[in-house]
Amino acid sequence: MKLSRILVMAWESMKQRKLRTSLTTLGVVIGITAVIGLASLGEGFRLEIRERMQQGFELDVLTVIPGSLFAGWRTPFKESEINEVRGVANVSVVTPVIQIGNVTLLNERSGNMTKAFVATAVNFTEFSQIFTDRFSNFESNIDGPEDWNNNSMVIGYKVNHPNMTTEAFAEAGDNVTITVNVIRPPYVRNYNLTVVATLIERPTGGLTNFDYWVFVPLELGREIFHETYDFYGGHLMFVKVQNPEYSETVARNIENLFAQYQISILVPLTFIRQVDRILTVVQIFLMAIASISLLVAGIGIMNIMTVSVMERTREIGILKAIGAKSRTVLTLFLSEAVLIGVIGGLIGVLTGYGLSFGLAYALSGFMQPQHQQDTIFQTPETQRIAIRPAFSPGWTMIAFVFAVAVCIIFGLYPARKAAKLDPVEALRYE
Repeated sequence: MKLSRILVMAWESMKQRKLRTSLTTLGVVIGITAVIGLASLGEGFRLEIRERMQQGFELDVLTVIPGSLFAGWRTPFKESEINEVRGVANVSVVTPVIQIGNVTLLNERSGNMTKAFVATAVNFTEFSQIFTDRFSNFESNIDGPEDWNNNSMVIGYKVNHPNMTTEAFAEAGDNVTITVNVIRPPYVRNYNLTVVATLIERPTGGLTNFDYWVFVPLELGREIFHETYDFYGGHLMFVKVQNPEYSETVARNIENLFAQYQISILVPLTFIRQVDRILTVVQIFLMAIASISLLVAGIGIMNIMTVSVMERTREIGILKAIGAKSRTVLTLFLSEAVLIGVIGGLIGVLTGYGLSFGLAYALSGFMQPQHQQDTIFQTPETQRIAIRPAFSPGWTMIAFVFAVAVCIIFGLYPARKAAKLDPVEALRYE
Protein backbone atom coordinates (compact mmCIF):
# COMPACT_ATOMS: atom_id res chain seq x y z
CA MET A 1 0.00 0.00 0.00
CA LYS A 2 1.29 3.44 -0.91
CA LEU A 3 2.46 5.73 1.85
CA SER A 4 0.10 8.49 0.71
CA ARG A 5 -2.87 6.12 1.09
CA ILE A 6 -1.67 5.06 4.54
CA LEU A 7 -1.42 8.72 5.63
CA VAL A 8 -4.96 9.39 4.38
CA MET A 9 -6.27 6.40 6.35
CA ALA A 10 -4.39 7.54 9.47
CA TRP A 11 -5.85 11.05 9.13
CA GLU A 12 -9.37 9.69 8.68
CA SER A 13 -8.95 7.51 11.77
CA MET A 14 -7.82 10.53 13.79
CA LYS A 15 -10.79 12.58 12.57
CA GLN A 16 -13.17 9.87 13.80
CA ARG A 17 -11.78 10.32 17.32
CA LYS A 18 -11.50 14.10 17.39
CA LEU A 19 -11.62 14.67 21.15
CA ARG A 20 -9.11 11.92 21.91
CA THR A 21 -6.78 13.11 19.15
CA SER A 22 -7.09 16.73 20.24
CA LEU A 23 -6.22 15.95 23.85
CA THR A 24 -3.27 13.80 22.79
CA THR A 25 -2.01 16.51 20.45
CA LEU A 26 -2.46 19.09 23.21
CA GLY A 27 0.11 17.27 25.32
CA VAL A 28 2.65 17.62 22.50
CA VAL A 29 1.72 21.29 22.01
CA ILE A 30 2.29 22.02 25.69
CA GLY A 31 5.67 20.29 25.61
CA ILE A 32 6.90 22.10 22.51
CA THR A 33 5.53 25.42 23.82
CA ALA A 34 7.51 25.03 27.03
CA VAL A 35 10.70 24.05 25.21
CA ILE A 36 10.54 26.83 22.59
CA GLY A 37 9.40 29.46 25.10
CA LEU A 38 12.15 28.74 27.62
CA ALA A 39 14.81 28.26 24.94
CA SER A 40 14.10 31.58 23.21
CA LEU A 41 13.76 33.37 26.54
CA GLY A 42 17.01 31.89 27.81
CA GLU A 43 18.80 32.77 24.57
CA GLY A 44 17.49 36.34 24.76
CA PHE A 45 18.63 36.67 28.36
CA ARG A 46 22.06 35.29 27.47
CA LEU A 47 22.47 37.72 24.57
CA GLU A 48 21.30 40.62 26.75
CA ILE A 49 23.85 39.79 29.44
CA ARG A 50 26.59 39.41 26.82
CA GLU A 51 25.68 42.75 25.24
CA ARG A 52 25.70 44.48 28.63
CA MET A 53 29.07 42.98 29.45
CA GLN A 54 30.54 43.98 26.10
CA GLN A 55 29.28 47.51 26.67
CA GLY A 56 30.76 47.53 30.16
CA PHE A 57 34.13 46.14 29.06
CA GLU A 58 36.46 46.97 26.22
CA LEU A 59 37.44 43.48 25.10
CA ASP A 60 40.92 44.67 24.12
CA VAL A 61 41.64 46.39 27.45
CA LEU A 62 43.11 44.62 30.49
CA THR A 63 42.95 46.06 34.01
CA VAL A 64 46.04 45.27 36.07
CA ILE A 65 45.74 45.71 39.85
CA PRO A 66 48.53 45.27 42.42
CA GLY A 67 47.60 42.61 44.96
CA SER A 68 44.33 40.73 45.14
CA LEU A 69 41.06 42.14 43.94
CA PHE A 70 39.27 40.78 47.02
CA ALA A 71 42.02 40.83 49.66
CA GLY A 72 42.98 44.44 49.00
CA TRP A 73 45.56 46.31 46.96
CA ARG A 74 49.23 46.35 47.81
CA THR A 75 52.03 48.81 47.04
CA PRO A 76 51.21 50.83 43.92
CA PHE A 77 53.04 50.09 40.70
CA LYS A 78 56.40 51.71 40.09
CA GLU A 79 57.02 53.70 36.94
CA SER A 80 59.72 51.17 36.00
CA GLU A 81 57.20 48.32 36.26
CA ILE A 82 54.77 50.13 34.01
CA ASN A 83 57.53 50.57 31.44
CA GLU A 84 58.20 46.82 31.58
CA VAL A 85 54.55 46.14 30.76
CA ARG A 86 54.84 48.50 27.79
CA GLY A 87 57.48 46.16 26.39
CA VAL A 88 55.25 43.04 26.44
CA ALA A 89 54.47 41.63 23.01
CA ASN A 90 51.12 42.59 21.43
CA VAL A 91 50.64 45.52 23.82
CA SER A 92 49.84 48.79 22.07
CA VAL A 93 49.19 51.27 24.92
CA VAL A 94 49.70 51.19 28.69
CA THR A 95 48.55 53.95 30.99
CA PRO A 96 48.69 54.19 34.80
CA VAL A 97 45.81 55.49 36.90
CA ILE A 98 45.88 57.09 40.35
CA GLN A 99 42.66 57.21 42.36
CA ILE A 100 42.35 60.18 44.66
CA GLY A 101 39.01 59.30 46.25
CA ASN A 102 36.02 61.51 47.00
CA VAL A 103 36.64 65.17 46.20
CA THR A 104 34.68 68.42 46.40
CA LEU A 105 34.52 70.83 43.47
CA LEU A 106 33.89 74.59 43.69
CA ASN A 107 33.14 76.59 40.56
CA GLU A 108 34.83 79.96 41.07
CA ARG A 109 32.58 81.65 38.48
CA SER A 110 29.17 80.58 39.79
CA GLY A 111 30.01 79.54 43.35
CA ASN A 112 28.31 76.17 42.81
CA MET A 113 29.63 73.09 44.55
CA THR A 114 29.43 69.41 43.73
CA LYS A 115 31.10 66.16 44.74
CA ALA A 116 32.65 63.35 42.76
CA PHE A 117 32.75 59.71 43.82
CA VAL A 118 36.01 59.16 41.99
CA ALA A 119 38.75 61.63 41.13
CA THR A 120 41.12 59.90 38.76
CA ALA A 121 44.56 61.11 37.74
CA VAL A 122 45.40 60.00 34.20
CA ASN A 123 47.58 60.74 31.24
CA PHE A 124 44.92 62.28 29.01
CA THR A 125 46.55 61.30 25.73
CA GLU A 126 47.15 57.65 26.65
CA PHE A 127 43.79 57.34 28.38
CA SER A 128 41.91 58.58 25.32
CA GLN A 129 43.81 56.09 23.14
CA ILE A 130 42.68 53.20 25.34
CA PHE A 131 39.07 54.29 25.88
CA THR A 132 38.53 55.77 22.45
CA ASP A 133 34.78 55.37 22.51
CA ARG A 134 34.07 56.32 26.13
CA PHE A 135 36.45 59.26 26.31
CA SER A 136 35.57 60.86 22.98
CA ASN A 137 32.08 62.26 23.63
CA PHE A 138 32.77 65.62 25.25
CA GLU A 139 32.12 69.33 24.97
CA SER A 140 35.38 71.23 24.96
CA ASN A 141 36.93 74.53 23.96
CA ILE A 142 40.26 72.80 23.29
CA ASP A 143 40.73 70.39 20.41
CA GLY A 144 41.43 67.15 22.27
CA PRO A 145 43.33 65.26 25.00
CA GLU A 146 46.67 65.70 23.26
CA ASP A 147 46.32 69.48 23.77
CA TRP A 148 45.28 69.36 27.43
CA ASN A 149 47.94 70.29 30.00
CA ASN A 150 48.82 69.75 33.65
CA ASN A 151 46.24 72.31 34.74
CA SER A 152 43.33 70.59 32.98
CA MET A 153 40.24 68.89 34.36
CA VAL A 154 37.54 66.78 32.69
CA ILE A 155 34.18 66.33 34.43
CA GLY A 156 31.80 63.40 33.96
CA TYR A 157 28.20 64.07 33.01
CA LYS A 158 26.52 63.18 36.31
CA VAL A 159 29.13 65.01 38.34
CA ASN A 160 28.42 68.00 36.16
CA HIS A 161 24.64 67.52 36.62
CA PRO A 162 24.45 66.45 40.29
CA ASN A 163 20.70 66.91 40.65
CA MET A 164 19.87 65.39 37.25
CA THR A 165 18.90 68.85 35.97
CA THR A 166 19.72 70.53 32.69
CA GLU A 167 21.78 73.17 34.49
CA ALA A 168 25.45 72.21 34.43
CA PHE A 169 27.81 72.69 37.35
CA ALA A 170 30.58 73.94 35.08
CA GLU A 171 31.32 74.62 31.44
CA ALA A 172 34.49 74.27 29.43
CA GLY A 173 36.77 77.15 30.38
CA ASP A 174 35.58 77.54 33.99
CA ASN A 175 38.10 77.59 36.81
CA VAL A 176 37.36 75.03 39.50
CA THR A 177 38.89 74.50 42.93
CA ILE A 178 39.22 70.83 43.82
CA THR A 179 39.40 69.94 47.53
CA VAL A 180 41.08 66.66 48.45
CA ASN A 181 41.20 64.96 51.87
CA VAL A 182 44.35 62.90 52.46
CA ILE A 183 45.86 61.02 55.38
CA ARG A 184 49.06 63.10 55.53
CA PRO A 185 49.43 66.76 56.52
CA PRO A 186 48.19 69.02 55.22
CA TYR A 187 45.07 66.88 55.43
CA VAL A 188 42.94 69.18 53.29
CA ARG A 189 44.45 70.41 50.04
CA ASN A 190 43.07 72.70 47.38
CA TYR A 191 44.09 72.78 43.74
CA ASN A 192 42.97 75.20 41.05
CA LEU A 193 42.24 73.61 37.69
CA THR A 194 40.59 74.64 34.45
CA VAL A 195 37.73 72.62 32.98
CA VAL A 196 38.81 71.74 29.46
CA ALA A 197 35.95 69.33 28.70
CA THR A 198 32.70 67.97 30.08
CA LEU A 199 31.70 64.45 29.08
CA ILE A 200 28.39 63.77 27.38
CA GLU A 201 26.08 61.28 29.06
CA ARG A 202 26.41 57.72 27.89
CA PRO A 203 23.17 55.80 27.27
CA THR A 204 24.54 52.63 28.87
CA GLY A 205 26.67 52.27 31.95
CA GLY A 206 29.36 49.73 32.58
CA LEU A 207 32.42 48.93 34.63
CA THR A 208 34.18 51.99 33.22
CA ASN A 209 31.22 54.34 33.12
CA PHE A 210 32.82 57.78 33.34
CA ASP A 211 29.65 59.72 34.17
CA TYR A 212 30.61 59.81 37.86
CA TRP A 213 34.32 60.46 37.33
CA VAL A 214 36.45 63.58 37.47
CA PHE A 215 39.72 63.41 35.55
CA VAL A 216 42.82 65.34 36.56
CA PRO A 217 46.42 65.17 35.26
CA LEU A 218 48.55 62.21 36.34
CA GLU A 219 51.26 64.55 37.68
CA LEU A 220 48.74 66.09 40.07
CA GLY A 221 47.87 62.67 41.43
CA ARG A 222 51.51 61.93 42.11
CA GLU A 223 51.94 65.31 43.77
CA ILE A 224 48.99 64.68 46.07
CA PHE A 225 50.54 61.44 47.28
CA HIS A 226 53.98 63.02 47.74
CA GLU A 227 55.82 60.38 45.78
CA THR A 228 58.64 60.67 43.28
CA TYR A 229 58.02 60.10 39.60
CA ASP A 230 60.30 57.08 39.58
CA PHE A 231 58.59 55.22 42.40
CA TYR A 232 54.92 56.11 42.20
CA GLY A 233 53.54 54.86 38.91
CA GLY A 234 49.87 54.35 39.72
CA HIS A 235 47.28 52.46 41.72
CA LEU A 236 46.47 50.38 38.67
CA MET A 237 47.07 50.37 34.95
CA PHE A 238 45.04 49.83 31.82
CA VAL A 239 46.64 47.79 29.06
CA LYS A 240 45.34 47.91 25.50
CA VAL A 241 46.21 44.87 23.40
CA GLN A 242 46.46 44.86 19.64
CA ASN A 243 43.74 42.24 19.27
CA PRO A 244 41.23 40.90 21.86
CA GLU A 245 42.29 37.36 20.97
CA TYR A 246 45.76 38.15 22.38
CA SER A 247 44.37 39.26 25.75
CA GLU A 248 44.81 35.95 27.57
CA THR A 249 48.38 35.52 26.31
CA VAL A 250 49.27 39.10 27.21
CA ALA A 251 47.78 38.61 30.69
CA ARG A 252 49.97 35.54 31.29
CA ASN A 253 53.07 37.43 30.13
CA ILE A 254 52.28 40.32 32.48
CA GLU A 255 51.82 37.89 35.38
CA ASN A 256 55.28 36.48 34.64
CA LEU A 257 56.74 39.97 35.00
CA PHE A 258 55.33 40.23 38.52
CA ALA A 259 56.19 36.75 39.72
CA GLN A 260 57.67 38.21 42.92
CA TYR A 261 54.29 39.35 44.24
CA GLN A 262 50.64 38.90 43.50
CA ILE A 263 48.72 40.95 40.97
CA SER A 264 45.19 40.69 39.63
CA ILE A 265 44.37 41.05 35.95
CA LEU A 266 40.83 41.49 34.69
CA VAL A 267 40.55 39.88 31.25
CA PRO A 268 37.11 40.82 29.87
CA LEU A 269 37.16 38.25 27.06
CA THR A 270 37.78 35.35 29.46
CA PHE A 271 35.16 36.59 31.89
CA ILE A 272 32.54 37.00 29.15
CA ARG A 273 33.27 33.52 27.80
CA GLN A 274 32.86 31.96 31.23
CA VAL A 275 29.57 33.74 31.87
CA ASP A 276 28.37 32.79 28.39
CA ARG A 277 29.16 29.11 29.07
CA ILE A 278 27.32 29.23 32.39
CA LEU A 279 24.25 30.82 30.83
CA THR A 280 24.30 28.22 28.03
CA VAL A 281 24.33 25.41 30.60
CA VAL A 282 21.42 27.06 32.43
CA GLN A 283 19.53 27.35 29.15
CA ILE A 284 20.06 23.65 28.37
CA PHE A 285 18.96 22.78 31.91
CA LEU A 286 15.72 24.74 31.48
CA MET A 287 15.07 23.02 28.16
CA ALA A 288 15.68 19.63 29.78
CA ILE A 289 13.07 20.43 32.41
CA ALA A 290 10.62 21.55 29.74
CA SER A 291 11.28 18.36 27.79
CA ILE A 292 9.80 16.35 30.64
CA SER A 293 6.38 17.54 29.52
CA LEU A 294 7.11 16.02 26.10
CA LEU A 295 7.89 12.68 27.73
CA VAL A 296 4.61 12.90 29.62
CA ALA A 297 2.88 13.58 26.31
CA GLY A 298 4.64 10.53 24.83
CA ILE A 299 3.30 8.33 27.60
CA GLY A 300 -0.16 9.69 26.82
CA ILE A 301 0.31 8.81 23.17
CA MET A 302 1.31 5.25 24.09
CA ASN A 303 -1.70 4.91 26.34
CA ILE A 304 -4.18 6.28 23.80
CA MET A 305 -2.79 4.26 20.92
CA THR A 306 -2.80 1.06 23.01
CA VAL A 307 -6.48 1.62 23.74
CA SER A 308 -7.01 2.40 20.05
CA VAL A 309 -5.44 -0.93 19.06
CA MET A 310 -7.83 -2.76 21.38
CA GLU A 311 -10.82 -0.88 19.95
CA ARG A 312 -9.77 -1.45 16.35
CA THR A 313 -8.83 -5.13 16.63
CA ARG A 314 -11.57 -6.25 14.24
CA GLU A 315 -10.55 -3.50 11.79
CA ILE A 316 -6.97 -4.75 11.91
CA GLY A 317 -8.18 -8.30 11.34
CA ILE A 318 -10.17 -7.22 8.28
CA LEU A 319 -7.16 -5.37 6.87
CA LYS A 320 -4.98 -8.42 7.24
CA ALA A 321 -7.69 -10.70 5.86
CA ILE A 322 -7.88 -8.70 2.65
CA GLY A 323 -4.11 -8.84 2.19
CA ALA A 324 -2.60 -6.04 4.25
CA LYS A 325 0.86 -6.94 5.47
CA SER A 326 2.10 -6.53 9.03
CA ARG A 327 4.40 -3.66 8.01
CA THR A 328 1.40 -1.86 6.50
CA VAL A 329 -0.48 -2.05 9.81
CA LEU A 330 2.69 -0.96 11.62
CA THR A 331 3.12 2.00 9.27
CA LEU A 332 -0.55 2.93 9.66
CA PHE A 333 -0.35 3.29 13.43
CA LEU A 334 3.07 4.94 13.35
CA SER A 335 1.66 7.43 10.83
CA GLU A 336 -0.94 8.48 13.38
CA ALA A 337 1.81 9.06 15.95
CA VAL A 338 3.86 11.03 13.42
CA LEU A 339 0.87 13.19 12.45
CA ILE A 340 0.20 13.94 16.11
CA GLY A 341 3.85 14.91 16.54
CA VAL A 342 3.96 17.08 13.42
CA ILE A 343 0.70 18.89 14.14
CA GLY A 344 1.51 19.32 17.81
CA GLY A 345 5.05 20.45 16.98
CA LEU A 346 3.95 23.10 14.46
CA ILE A 347 1.32 24.51 16.80
CA GLY A 348 3.75 24.32 19.72
CA VAL A 349 6.38 26.35 17.85
CA LEU A 350 3.89 29.17 17.27
CA THR A 351 2.54 29.12 20.81
CA GLY A 352 6.10 28.86 22.14
CA TYR A 353 6.99 32.11 20.39
CA GLY A 354 3.92 33.73 21.91
CA LEU A 355 4.76 32.37 25.37
CA SER A 356 8.31 33.72 25.18
CA PHE A 357 7.07 37.23 24.39
CA GLY A 358 4.55 37.04 27.22
CA LEU A 359 7.14 35.84 29.73
CA ALA A 360 9.64 38.43 28.53
CA TYR A 361 7.10 41.22 29.01
CA ALA A 362 6.17 39.98 32.47
CA LEU A 363 9.76 39.47 33.65
CA SER A 364 10.87 42.84 32.28
CA GLY A 365 8.10 44.45 34.29
CA PHE A 366 9.31 42.78 37.49
CA MET A 367 12.94 43.66 36.86
CA GLN A 368 12.83 47.23 38.07
CA PRO A 369 16.00 49.33 38.02
CA GLN A 370 18.21 48.66 41.00
CA HIS A 371 20.93 50.77 42.51
CA GLN A 372 24.18 49.04 41.67
CA GLN A 373 27.62 49.79 43.06
CA ASP A 374 30.84 49.41 41.13
CA THR A 375 33.06 47.65 43.66
CA ILE A 376 36.28 48.57 41.88
CA PHE A 377 35.74 52.18 40.92
CA GLN A 378 32.88 53.00 43.35
CA THR A 379 30.58 54.43 40.70
CA PRO A 380 26.86 53.93 41.37
CA GLU A 381 24.79 53.14 38.33
CA THR A 382 21.13 52.38 37.79
CA GLN A 383 20.42 49.90 35.02
CA ARG A 384 17.46 47.96 33.77
CA ILE A 385 17.63 44.68 31.97
CA ALA A 386 15.08 44.35 29.19
CA ILE A 387 14.70 40.72 28.12
CA ARG A 388 14.06 40.22 24.42
CA PRO A 389 13.37 36.66 23.18
CA ALA A 390 15.90 35.39 20.66
CA PHE A 391 14.64 32.69 18.33
CA SER A 392 17.20 30.21 17.12
CA PRO A 393 16.30 28.13 14.04
CA GLY A 394 18.58 25.43 15.38
CA TRP A 395 16.82 25.13 18.75
CA THR A 396 13.42 25.28 17.00
CA MET A 397 14.32 22.44 14.62
CA ILE A 398 15.77 20.35 17.46
CA ALA A 399 12.61 20.80 19.53
CA PHE A 400 10.38 19.92 16.57
CA VAL A 401 12.37 16.81 15.63
CA PHE A 402 12.47 15.76 19.29
CA ALA A 403 8.67 16.02 19.50
CA VAL A 404 8.19 13.84 16.43
CA ALA A 405 10.80 11.37 17.69
CA VAL A 406 9.05 11.09 21.06
CA CYS A 407 5.76 10.38 19.33
CA ILE A 408 7.35 7.69 17.15
CA ILE A 409 9.16 6.05 20.06
CA PHE A 410 6.09 5.92 22.30
CA GLY A 411 3.85 4.94 19.40
CA LEU A 412 6.09 2.09 18.34
CA TYR A 413 4.94 -0.39 21.01
CA PRO A 414 1.18 -0.18 20.25
CA ALA A 415 1.96 -0.14 16.50
CA ARG A 416 4.02 -3.33 16.79
CA LYS A 417 1.30 -4.85 18.91
CA ALA A 418 -1.25 -4.11 16.19
CA ALA A 419 1.06 -5.46 13.46
CA LYS A 420 1.55 -8.78 15.29
CA LEU A 421 -2.17 -9.51 15.74
CA ASP A 422 -3.28 -12.78 14.22
CA PRO A 423 -6.02 -12.01 11.65
CA VAL A 424 -8.19 -14.98 12.69
CA GLU A 425 -8.02 -14.04 16.37
CA ALA A 426 -8.58 -10.39 15.50
CA LEU A 427 -11.78 -11.20 13.56
CA ARG A 428 -13.09 -13.21 16.53
CA TYR A 429 -12.40 -10.32 18.93
CA GLU A 430 -15.48 -8.72 20.45
